[in-house]
Amino acid sequence: MAHDPRPQVFQGLERSCAGPDGDGILAALDYPGIERIEARLTGAAFEPHRHDTYALGVTLAGVQTFRYRGAQRFSLPGNIIVLHPDEEHDGGAATDAGLRYRMLYLEPALLLRCIDHDRAALPFVEQPVFADAALRAALAAALDSLDEALDELLVDDLIGEIAAGLARHARRPVKALGPLARRQACRAREFLLANLERRVRSAELERAAGLDRYALARQFRALFGTSPHHFLVMRRLDRARAMMVEGEPLAEVAAATGFADQAHFTRHFKRAFGMTPGRWVQLLRAGRVIRGGL
Repeated sequence: MAHDPRPQVFQGLERSCAGPDGDGILAALDYPGIERIEARLTGAAFEPHRHDTYALGVTLAGVQTFRYRGAQRFSLPGNIIVLHPDEEHDGGAATDAGLRYRMLYLEPALLLRCIDHDRAALPFVEQPVFADAALRAALAAALDSLDEALDELLVDDLIGEIAAGLARHARRPVKALGPLARRQACRAREFLLANLERRVRSAELERAAGLDRYALARQFRALFGTSPHHFLVMRRLDRARAMMVEGEPLAEVAAATGFADQAHFTRHFKRAFGMTPGRWVQLLRAGRVIRGGL
């Protein structure tokens, strides 16, 4: 019998990728602050883009490639991939055989809950592709059953394991924010979440945070890994994707989520996800077909 080189903890994931040829993305059931997907792709699937979450995943089959921090990276089956918030990257398959992978997107605010506030900031992993059996097992617990909702206790354990795993591979953390600066950045985040559907002015965000706009921009990025503006845009895009899943027309989605028009919405969508809204919906529908063919 031939030896299967894939880590045993992930061998069960591959079954859900079986099905007709073609690209597709399967989106899992939602959990606040966590998004999970499975993707089957060929060629250069994603244009350069950046999102404001950690991206943690595993390559299941094929060779996964992406350009990140000035270098072309490659991930083989079983490798862990970790991308830091707000770092530009593209993505796709390195060979004609195509690619299958699963990915978990984690909002930094969740990770901050289990980081020692007095000693650390968001961990930054210099090398985005590596092997780590403990982190791989933790991700498998969350990625193994995409058709099941995440249990709250499982999420507690998962985030703790992710924090520990990132700490093992991160460079020395930058100086952490003090308690006052942390509270100010959190107040700004809460204000942005409460005002997603309208234009937020710098002066009102200053008043909400109790801090001038330039210091706030630095502190917000240090704490949440992105700028206040990009955070606001990404939350609007999250809401837009939920509407798109329900079949809402793109023009109505754009108007309902604070974008000037459909063209404005499409530009921001491509910057965040590396493809047009129409292509994203097409891949999502194809992913459901692949899943349903089991």
